[in-house]
Order: sequence, then C-alpha cells, then structure tokens
Amino acid sequence: MSRRIVIVGAGITGLTAAYRLAVGEDPADVVVLEADPDIGGKVRSATVGGLELEAGPDSLLVRKTAAVDLCRELGMDDDLLPAAAAATQIWTRKGLLPFPSGPFGISTDPWELARWGGMSWSAKLRAGGDLVLPRGRADGDESLGDVLRRRIGSGATDALVAPLLGGLFAGDVDRLSVRATFPELAAWEREHRSLMRGAKAMSAARRPASVSGAGKGAPPPPMFVRLRGGLRRITERLAETLGPERVRVGVPVDALEVHDRGVTVRAGDERIEADALVLTTPAFVTADLVEPAAPDAARLLRQVPYASTAVGLFVYPPGTDALLPASSGFVAPRGALPMNAATIVSKKWPDERFEGRAVLRCFIGGTGTEAGLRASNDRILADVAETLAKIYGLPAEPEASSLIRWPLAMPQYEVGHLERVAAIEGGLPDGVFVAGQAFRGAGLPDCVGQASSVAEKIRAAG
Repeated sequence: MSRRIVIVGAGITGLTAAYRLAVGEDPADVVVLEADPDIGGKVRSATVGGLELEAGPDSLLVRKTAAVDLCRELGMDDDLLPAAAAATQIWTRKGLLPFPSGPFGISTDPWELARWGGMSWSAKLRAGGDLVLPRGRADGDESLGDVLRRRIGSGATDALVAPLLGGLFAGDVDRLSVRATFPELAAWEREHRSLMRGAKAMSAARRPASVSGAGKGAPPPPMFVRLRGGLRRITERLAETLGPERVRVGVPVDALEVHDRGVTVRAGDERIEADALVLTTPAFVTADLVEPAAPDAARLLRQVPYASTAVGLFVYPPGTDALLPASSGFVAPRGALPMNAATIVSKKWPDERFEGRAVLRCFIGGTGTEAGLRASNDRILADVAETLAKIYGLPAEPEASSLIRWPLAMPQYEVGHLERVAAIEGGLPDGVFVAGQAFRGAGLPDCVGQASSVAEKIRAAG
C-alpha cells in the first residue's frame, strides 16, 4: 500500500488505526500527529501515595472483544487479569444494597426484586408490570428513559437502572439514545416483550454449559479485565511498534486543505500531503478542522454535547482495606452524593503493592452535576473523603489523594445520535474519516473497533 495516511490524535483510536495501516502486509506510509506532549489521550495513570493508579479508564469490557483481542495480538495475553470482586452495590437512603441479579440493573427475578429494600412497594409493583404490559410501539430512536419508564416505571428506573447506565456515560438517561448506548434494551422489548425476560435470556446465554462429568457448570467468564502494569501499556506498545518516526507529539494541527489530490495538513509552518486523513479528535475540535471543506458536517459535529468529569484517587493507611466489603464498589443516584460512583480498587483489582491499604477511585461530575466541579480540588477531595468515611468507616482523611479533571471529556449520545453520525460521515470529503469516542461507542473496545473499521475502509479504497 503506497498511499500516505495522516492520523490526527495519538489516543487509543489513532494509534490503533495507525497500527492497522502500517504493520503487516502491504504497509502504508503513516504519520500520527498529537498536539499534547504525551500519547495516550484519556488512557493515563497518576501516582498517588507511591502507587501508580488509573486516572482514566481502568478496565476492558470482555464481551466487546476488540480491545482484548488487540492486547493478545500485542503479546500481552498473560497480563490480562480478571476482577477479583465483581459485585457492585448501590447507595440508598438505607445504606449500600446489592443490585438485584441481572444485567444493566434489570432484575431477572421478580420475587428477588420484591424483597429488595431500596424501593417502595408501589415502585416494585410497577416494575413487575414489565412482565404483563404490551410491547411498545416506538418506530424511531428514543431515550433510555423512555424505554425504562415505559417498561419498569420511574421508581425502578431512578433507583436502580439510571445510576448504573447513566453513570457509564456521565449522562442523563432521559436524554441518552437507547440505540447508541444500550440497544439491547430496545431488542429485549421487541423480541421478549419485557426487559426482565430479555435480561433473563441474556444471563442464560452468558452462563457456560455444564462441564462433562461434573455436576456444575464452570464459572461465567469475567465481565471486565485489567492489564497488569496499567492500560497505558496498550498505547505505549502501539507507539513503540510504530516507532518515533511515525508518532509525533507536540504537533498541533492548525488547518486542512482538501483538494483533488488528497488533503494537505497544516501544522505550524509544516505542510504534510496525504492521500487520506483520519481525525480522532473530540467532535468540537474536528468541527473546526473540517468546517472550510465540509460546513454541514462541522455543524452536525458541534451538535454532539460533552460533559465534564473528574476522577478522585484515594489511598488510606495500612490495615484499612479490611474495613471494606468484598465488592467492586457502588453507584449512586445522580446528585445524591458528592460522587456518582466509587470503585474499591483494592478489592476489585488487588495488588501486593497496596500492602493492606484501602485504595478507591471516585467519579465526579457529568450531566446535571457539573456544578460541583467548580469547587477547588481540595474542596472536592475533602467532600468525597468525608462521604467515604461515613459509608465505609474509613479514616476521615486519606493518606494521599489526587483529583484528575477531565473537562469536556464525555460525549453525550443523545437521541438521534447514530443518525447524526451517519450524516457527519456522509458529509465529509472523500479521503477524510472520523473515529473515536464521539461517534460509535465511547469505551476502549468501541474505539479500537472503530479504528480497525476505518483502517479497513482506507485499505479497501486502495
């Protein structure tokens, strides 16, 4: 492949796209331009209390296989480690409670739901109506909240499902698109006439068959895995494989010029000619770059809203890990606590380096709660630590803590998102492609999958 490809952005999307194009048979001439002085994008670690901890995503979703497969391809298969504690709890006015069994917070057992202590009886009865209500008749896209409230009612939506699903996108379930975020819910209603029946069918499909000669089946595969040494090893390995001549940091792209021969990329005084261009930057940055050549696509790109978030990292003195439950952490209804969720790192991802210390990650901000991010780092950390002390009985002050802010970091997949993305892609000039968190999935596996798809399109175009 003799074409020259320029990729803007050295996060996991851009580096994976470059790797797919530059490595293997018929390699392309690829250059990756990154405005920041470091690669990785949101895949980042921070040192707190002498421990290197994940400051961005901390794990890979196994059922979306693209990122796990990439790790194996890069020779890191043996470093993929399953979570030690999988049970997530939910904060309620009555304290921490376990989620009823079932995916996405959707119960698979109405009797278990009836015994659950986090909702009123009227909310439980309304949730049970999901089993007998007729199938919805929505033809187009709708919000997660539309589907959930129609099937299980507002009580169960707000108490159980919204904190979990909305939290994953730092968003509002009444604005997030069901097709773009959790299309399974729409499929369950369409195919099973019930979310609870759909959740039960999904759980049964995940359960391994019984081992021949044994009375019980094998344990289900892990839902999440982490990478020993941190997820940054993925982007580092990709960059090392590509080499410094292909990955250039500290090079912001100023403008693009699209012409019959391809694209000219302007970076300071440098002009780089390319046959194809891949933009993996946030939607609002991409809009500025493509506007001269594709004003309609730029307008649609600016319609993708973003939410700001932050990650709080907390390390407590030796012996404090014993105070914590054997749980991966908890989620909370939006606005109920200074944080939306907490991961007990020392239980979910135990490590001998922790030496008995409680280690936690807390997630702050997102749609509807961004006002809390206006406070100082010290104030935010103090408020969250005070809440952790009340919930878990931890010391009032951690041994060390740090706040990592992520301004305008989470794209919001609002109703109509996938149609908007299709229109953006259709409005771009030939040879210009977009991929990444703003488009067809915000998680690392989604971004890796998009990168591979774009690379295939470029190869197919010759």
